[in-house]
Amino acid sequence: MEEVTLKVEGMSCGGCVRNVTGVLKALPGVSEADVSLDAAQARVRFDPARVSVAELRQAVEGAGFDSPA
Repeated sequence: MEEVTLKVEGMSCGGCVRNVTGVLKALPGVSEADVSLDAAQARVRFDPARVSVAELRQAVEGAGFDSPA
């Protein structure tokens, strides 16, 4: 397992946090997603053999938020 912290821009409420958490946890290989509204970031534990950091960012962006590198 690896851990990465992604910036997540555009969140404004608890619903946003739940949305980002849900899309990340739905990805195969993600074991944990801890999303912080105050810090504007997501800490994700994942299996790099099953999902890439690029795919994590794509999921966040697909949910309507920005995840700059």
